[in-house]
Amino acid sequence: MKITGAQAIVELLIEQGVDTIFGYPGGQVIPLYDAIYQNKGRIRHILTAHEQGASHAADGYARSTGRVGVCMATSGPGATNLVTGLATAYMDSSPVIAITGNVPLSLLGKDSFQEVDITGVTMPITKHNYIVKNIDDLIPTFREAFHIAQSGRPGPVLIDVPKDMQTGMVEYEYMEKKTVERDTCRLREEDIEKAFKMLDEAERPMIYIGGGVIRSDASDELKTFADRLDAAVCSSLMGLGAIRADDPRFTGLVGMHGTKLSNMSINACDLLVVIGARFSDRVISKGSTFARQAKILQLDIDPAEFNKNIYSHVHVVGDVKEILKRLNDRIPQKDHLQWLNYISENRRRYPVKVTSESRRPREIIRALDHELQSLECDSYITTEVGQHQMWAAQFLKHTKPRHFITSGGLGTMGFGTGASIGCQISHPDARVCNVAGDGSFRMNCNELATIARYNLPIVILVFNNHCLGMVRQWQTLFYEGHYSETTLDTPLDWVALAKAYGVEGMRLLKEDDPAAVIKAAFALNKPVVVDCEIPLDDKVLPMVAPGASISDMMGFVEEEI
Repeated sequence: MKITGAQAIVELLIEQGVDTIFGYPGGQVIPLYDAIYQNKGRIRHILTAHEQGASHAADGYARSTGRVGVCMATSGPGATNLVTGLATAYMDSSPVIAITGNVPLSLLGKDSFQEVDITGVTMPITKHNYIVKNIDDLIPTFREAFHIAQSGRPGPVLIDVPKDMQTGMVEYEYMEKKTVERDTCRLREEDIEKAFKMLDEAERPMIYIGGGVIRSDASDELKTFADRLDAAVCSSLMGLGAIRADDPRFTGLVGMHGTKLSNMSINACDLLVVIGARFSDRVISKGSTFARQAKILQLDIDPAEFNKNIYSHVHVVGDVKEILKRLNDRIPQKDHLQWLNYISENRRRYPVKVTSESRRPREIIRALDHELQSLECDSYITTEVGQHQMWAAQFLKHTKPRHFITSGGLGTMGFGTGASIGCQISHPDARVCNVAGDGSFRMNCNELATIARYNLPIVILVFNNHCLGMVRQWQTLFYEGHYSETTLDTPLDWVALAKAYGVEGMRLLKEDDPAAVIKAAFALNKPVVVDCEIPLDDKVLPMVAPGASISDMMGFVEEEI
């Protein structure tokens, strides 16, 4: 059938299984919004307060479901407002499709009103991008874009559609959505054999996992692999939830704000198996001392990660779920009792500890964890970026993949509020909590308008220390207390602000019982902002100083949790 390009885009989105678009209209996407209007019963549009909120919402939708998240904006400033969200999705390998409008072809390159070369702008931060200049390319471009976003290492794809490509006529025929096959084309038997030999010879095996395990839905295979190998497991920030936090093999986070147990074990093992992780600088710190005594076996879908930051003795390229399946078929049950006893002894010797200052954030997070576990429905956590993010990583019991949604690679302040919207929209029967800091939340708190508009029962905990806490922590420890522009002394009333948006506001003062306040917030079953007062100089500890070995951690005290 012959339809407009805008109508074809809507049909293509429905064809690809999209049920929700997050966006903000403007002049160069009016035809597309008209097509959405005409298909209200077939596809849903969520109007955010800002295009950046739309991009984070699409990302939160994608991370929590494993499906493609879709966002949309007009040309010029609308398109550029998506950039931070696209970079966030790119760094964390999240499948997002961004659709932007642009001026008609006859006006391109003439500095027209609200014209920006958005494909040029986003080239370094997208897996691929397109500008459609021929109406006959529109349909194959969209189908290819969805395949690229999901296949291999997932990532964001941008499609720029000039206005006349939306109004022009095109022949559309429905095509069944193609299943995205797992990438095994570069998975070689000789590499599997080399990996098996390393696993068979190891006496002190350690597994370091990242977000790739979750992206590949490989948690079950990871559990089998760890049990067969009889190994301990540590995780990057992005890998939390891939293995249950209460699994006796799990040693916790690794790296700058990891556990002493994980960091020591990395530097004591004789084989480090790295699965879907990219050796971030926040993990390895001083590269010359990282796991230098161990052979390194790296399993990853992206060959660009091999030998990029740390040399791997053997690497296997392919979908990690498929790699683990093949290795699990070969590995006999191992017994590394002496190694696991060493880890158990260090677990008793070096539990996660906190300073007296940091008790309050821990108490709040533990109260939140208890409340979430008491709910009869599923629950999800999103975070902004900063100290509160690390406390949520350290003190929540992460037991399921795709349930802890945070910005890891880019570290985007303001991410969590938009992500919580996407997460709640995609899981309407679940409860979603955004753990925020007052510095991060002020960046995108305008999305309270979206939360109120759709009456999303999101609970936002604002850890309020009236400063940019993580930067202040560094200024305290490494810059002689020079608190340059990190004090947030504006008399901002978060409860009053929430109520101005039509959202319930509550206060959790330092002397209040966090369990009672958090329970009351969730019991309302509607949008709530909880202003959680915490001490000014709380710190995230333990910590590895920049450039130090991960074994050299500061901030240990005598009191155990």
